[in-house]
Amino acid sequence: MKTLSICVALVLLSSVAASQEKTGSAKQTGTTMTTLQNKSNLPPDEAGALAALNSSPRHGEWVDVAYGKTPIRSFVVYPERSTKAGVVIVIHEIYGASDWIRGVADQLAKDGFIGIVPDLISGMGPKGGGTESIASRDSVVRLIRGLSAEETFKRLNAVRAYAMKIPAGNRKIGTLGFCWGGGMSFGYACAQSGLDAAVVFYGVSPDSNQISKLNAPVLGNYGADDARVDATVEPAAAIAKKLGKPFVYEMYEGAGHGFLRQQQDRDGANLRATEKSWPKTVEFLRKNLE
Repeated sequence: MKTLSICVALVLLSSVAASQEKTGSAKQTGTTMTTLQNKSNLPPDEAGALAALNSSPRHGEWVDVAYGKTPIRSFVVYPERSTKAGVVIVIHEIYGASDWIRGVADQLAKDGFIGIVPDLISGMGPKGGGTESIASRDSVVRLIRGLSAEETFKRLNAVRAYAMKIPAGNRKIGTLGFCWGGGMSFGYACAQSGLDAAVVFYGVSPDSNQISKLNAPVLGNYGADDARVDATVEPAAAIAKKLGKPFVYEMYEGAGHGFLRQQQDRDGANLRATEKSWPKTVEFLRKNLE
């Protein structure tokens, strides 16, 4: 009887342990699922971009936008909606037309916009290619750094002209740029009077002469730990306020440069910045492009 009692006790203890393990696993799974559900409404980070594109139900395609002798190769992705949509030109980082920047455009389409990613170094690679034809990221960076603002704006004008003629578009056009592209997004809003909105993610601000020509509303999103870029923000905001120009911005505590692409860095600060800045961006674009 004593032996039987011991066996029964051991069975009961094993059952309790198994139950606790199952509960702990469920809690952990629940946390993971919550994180995934939260991130499903955000652009992917760099590591998850290709998988997000491959699993997207939205229609994305490469098109050639007429420009001089060499067209600008551009990725266009459409939202699933019954009404015409605003168009957002997504201006890439110094890393060119990457999977990640296309993933941002796909998320914009999920949020109801037509997203266009122009490869702004189209024609500058081997045999007249663009980003895809260039062997290394460093080589892409060198080409983009050599691209003047004037030439960039000419190329963006060609893309904007294309966007205005998209049958599914409502003829309202905005820009959204990151890093180098963020600075170009702000600068283009000063150069192109017909633009309807511009969003900047951690890009340097234009000078006072450019800001004096700003017509489109601009939203800026910056990591608070990005001193190089942040040093240009408050002076630009002060000039914009003095001139009555529409520029608003937010600094995200603890986040660094490139936080939307590198969401897992900086002990969660980059992800928190992404979770706050992306809904703000979508709200801003809807207000100005719908």
